[in-house]
Amino acid sequence: MADAVGVIGVGAMGLGIVRSLVRGGFETIGRDIDATRESLARSSGARVVASAAQTGAAAQVTIVVVVDAAQVEEVLAGAQGLLSTVGPGSLVMLCSTIAPEDAARLAARIEQTGALALDAPISGGPARAEAGTMSVMLAGRRDALKHAEPVLAAISGKRFVVGERHGDAMRAKLVNNLMAGIHLMAGAEAIALAERLGLDPRAMFGLIAASSGQSWMFEDRMARALLDDYEPRAAAHVLTKDLTLANEAARAAGVELPLGALARDLLRATCDGGWRLEDDAAALKYYRRRFGN
Repeated sequence: MADAVGVIGVGAMGLGIVRSLVRGGFETIGRDIDATRESLARSSGARVVASAAQTGAAAQVTIVVVVDAAQVEEVLAGAQGLLSTVGPGSLVMLCSTIAPEDAARLAARIEQTGALALDAPISGGPARAEAGTMSVMLAGRRDALKHAEPVLAAISGKRFVVGERHGDAMRAKLVNNLMAGIHLMAGAEAIALAERLGLDPRAMFGLIAASSGQSWMFEDRMARALLDDYEPRAAAHVLTKDLTLANEAARAAGVELPLGALARDLLRATCDGGWRLEDDAAALKYYRRRFGN
C-alpha cells in the first residue's frame, strides 16, 4: 500500500502536487491557511485536516510547499506544528525556496525528531506540477532519497540529486532562479522596446521564440503578458524573493551579481508598481509604464 502523503501549502504549486498524488493512487492529505485553497484540494480528492500536526500524524511523507522561511518555520514549530507529530518512519520534504542556511537548519530540526528530511526545492510552474512533470532538486541522506522515490515518481519528471548536504539543493535552485529572473526581465524589456519602436509585439514574440533571443521564461511569461493574462501562476513577489536570496547567497560567497542585482531591483520595482500579487509576467507592465507605451 502506498504511503499517505501530506501537502502543506496547496497554492499554485501545492494544488498541482495534490492532484498528481491523487492521480498516482496516494492517500493525499491537504492543509492550508486559506479555506478556499483547502476546498480546491478537497474537490481534487485530498482529505483536508486542521493543522500541520494532524498532517504529520496521518502521513508518512509530508511535502512543505509554502512561500518563505518564516512560513516553513511556522509549519514546523508553530502552534500545532509538524515537529510535534513526525518521528521515526516519517519523511519531510522542504520544497519551498528558502535560504540554504535556513534549509540546513530546519532539516536538522526535523532530523532531531528521528524523522528523515530532504532539501527539495521544485521548479516548472503550476502546469507541470499538475502534470506530475516538474523538476525537483534534492539534497539529503540516501535513505531519505530512497523513502521519497515513489512520491517523487508521481510528482516530478526530472530529479537532480545535488548531494547529501542539506542546503545544496536550495543553492542549486537559487542559481536556476537567478537565470529565470534575468531572462524574464530581458524578455519584458525586449517586448516593450519593440512596442516603443512601432513593431508588432506579437510578431516579435514569434520571431524571438524562433531565434537566438529565445528562453523558456520569455516564451512562458510573455505569451501570457501579450494576452493581458496576469493571473498569478507565479506571483511577482515570489521571484523577487528568490532573486533577493540569490544575491544574498552570492554576497555570503564573497561575490556580487551585476545582472542578478539589477534583475532583483527591476522585480522589486514591478512589485512596488502595484503588481506584487500578479503573475511575474507583469514585468511587461512595469516596462510599458517606464517607457510610456
